[in-house]
Amino acid sequence: MCYYKKVSYFAILKIQRKRIAKMIYGIGCDIAKVSRFEKWVKNPELINRFFNGCEIIKSEGEGEKKMQFLCEHYASRFAAKEAFSKALGTGFTNLELSDFGLKKNENGKPEFFFGSKTADIIERRCGKNAKVQISISHEKEFAVSFVVIEIGE
Repeated sequence: MCYYKKVSYFAILKIQRKRIAKMIYGIGCDIAKVSRFEKWVKNPELINRFFNGCEIIKSEGEGEKKMQFLCEHYASRFAAKEAFSKALGTGFTNLELSDFGLKKNENGKPEFFFGSKTADIIERRCGKNAKVQISISHEKEFAVSFVVIEIGE
């Protein structure tokens, strides 16, 4: 025999609210052509304008492999910034690109870090408990990034 307890619709909603504490505020995706960043790598002013000091790699040495590595590095990070701005819903309006960026955690997973100006914008738009999730990938020709901003408890 099968026994069940009859539960009201409102009791089910209350249970579901407790279980689902997070919601998606926004998503963003971007792709960047790696070769476009060769002129950026050759111009330190562009790199300093668009990237945080923690993201900048001091390039020593020459060669095609080194140039390809640097271009992929900056293309993937720029795609991440673009995807973040789309997920936030602002585009680059009011964002200083050098005020936030990507770093790897102890496991090698990319994570955003935010300066005070960007953190304030996130808090105003998304609340104090916003979480930003990032996925990046790159290969010889393209770099792609996907960002999800979660809000809630």
